[in-house]
Amino acid sequence: MTDETPAPGHTPSRRTVLKMAGLAAAAGTPVFINLAAAQTVAAQTVKENAMTSSPLKDPRSLYPHAPFKAQPQPWPGLASKMTPLPDHGEKSYVGSGKLKGRKALITGGDSGLGRAAAIAYAREGADVAINYLPQEEADAAEVGDLVRKEGRKFVALPGDLRDEDFCRQLVEKAVAELGGLDIFVNCAGRQQTHDDLLDVTTEAFDWTMKTNLYALFWLTKAVIPHTQPGSTIIFTSSTNAYEPSVNILDYSITKQGLPILQKGWPNSLLKKVSASTASPPARSGRRFRSVAGRPWKMSKNLGKAFP
Repeated sequence: MTDETPAPGHTPSRRTVLKMAGLAAAAGTPVFINLAAAQTVAAQTVKENAMTSSPLKDPRSLYPHAPFKAQPQPWPGLASKMTPLPDHGEKSYVGSGKLKGRKALITGGDSGLGRAAAIAYAREGADVAINYLPQEEADAAEVGDLVRKEGRKFVALPGDLRDEDFCRQLVEKAVAELGGLDIFVNCAGRQQTHDDLLDVTTEAFDWTMKTNLYALFWLTKAVIPHTQPGSTIIFTSSTNAYEPSVNILDYSITKQGLPILQKGWPNSLLKKVSASTASPPARSGRRFRSVAGRPWKMSKNLGKAFP
């Protein structure tokens, strides 16, 4: 063993501290050694030495790619039954306290973009309430486990957003359970394909309008009285607002309505909230979404054109 070889139970940092103390003592300088502090420094040094950069990897080869096998599900479908499982950031997202102490309500928080937002918000330090359909309870329970794992409060609020009274009750319950509301994210939406506009029934049209537009209107009206300066309201639009697909025109109408509402509302909200945003998700973000409402011929190659 050389002079520089650490003895069992000793680390280089601890040995350095003791060596410096010995030199100081030899010089006649009073020495006060805090061994606990020295050990803390030593542990930190070991941790830093262990942190080495990992080799670069091509992200295009890290994730599943189309085509995907057929896997039809009854409406509304569950993310937990998809193969491969959608990536909502369950294993990859790392927070840094950006939303510490905030309280958020997210509609459609059981899967897709809403689930990804719920996971990210919890890991950034926010308490989270989510709305979802009762049939999606299994997915919502997984989100609850992930939120609570971060030490944050989770509030489950199942129900149908097509009901105005429920929308008001949803907001009131979220505020009561969370102890306030700082962030409202509207991710819930309905999309059903029809090869011909003549095939769209009044019932189906009304269902889409109420889920995507009426609910947003009702919820936002209910949320505003609870907001304070610095609060945030987020709407989720779609590229179909600007490039409508012919087989989902009713859906596209609602997604164009969202940015119109977002652009027109801020003047009355400026004293209340800091941001009112309507953002169409990037096409690559579709990997978060269930393909319910799409024929399989449109879904099996979803995302193939984008790395």
